[in-house]
Amino acid sequence: KTMLRVITMNLNGVRSAYRKGAGEWLAAARPDILCWQEVRASDSDLTPAMRRPGGLRGEFSLPEKRGYSGVGLFARKKPIRIRRALPNGGELNSEGRFLQTDFADLSAISLYMPSGSSGESRQTIKYKAMNVLLPWLLRRRKEADKTGRDFLICGDINIAHTEKDIRNWRGNRKNSGFLPEEREWLSRVFADAGFCDVFRMLCDEDGQYTWWSNRGRARENNVGWRIDYQIATPRLAARAHRAEIYTAQIFSDHAPLIIEYRGKL
Repeated sequence: KTMLRVITMNLNGVRSAYRKGAGEWLAAARPDILCWQEVRASDSDLTPAMRRPGGLRGEFSLPEKRGYSGVGLFARKKPIRIRRALPNGGELNSEGRFLQTDFADLSAISLYMPSGSSGESRQTIKYKAMNVLLPWLLRRRKEADKTGRDFLICGDINIAHTEKDIRNWRGNRKNSGFLPEEREWLSRVFADAGFCDVFRMLCDEDGQYTWWSNRGRARENNVGWRIDYQIATPRLAARAHRAEIYTAQIFSDHAPLIIEYRGKL
């Protein structure tokens, strides 16, 4: 059966991830669509191998600020349109946090949501991004219903949705990434906008995390958070067949999230 294999991964720096073997792994993993977040490189830093991960062709959205943020999106198929900006996207645009690639009947988006953990000003920017994204997602869902176009948002959302998605949920209720307002916003993405948390459709187990702090022995003890997602319109989500958080090798403080969908690009 034909499968569409989608990988999303926060690199915590493409140069660092490539030194740890991410390039070789991607060549073997053979994704059809690949979404990167936190590229943390300027255009001049990108090697030919980094521009063609796993032999795919794609694009970057890089911020002006050096060594910070940045997303990439690559595919086996040539896109018909590329968008690097959201209307009124603010920091999502200027910090290189949003990239949309349109194919015949699918739009793939690489999204890197701001983190609010460094302080109040960044949390305010995160809320601003949330306020821009929810109405945009509501419009995309209407577009999907009307035109038959599917949408797939891949990325580091920087929010753990439920108590099941974070090991130490009691201790983090007042911390960015697990605040009630953030979790409620994600619930609205799934309920009001009708998008699907594809990983959770396929895997209901506890202890499934995609990010671990570098402090202590968080990764060793699996004290993690599930903050990396593939969020899809229902028709595409219904084609999801297999999901895996890849932890056999370490390229970053995040783990790649791999989901396979029946059908092709």
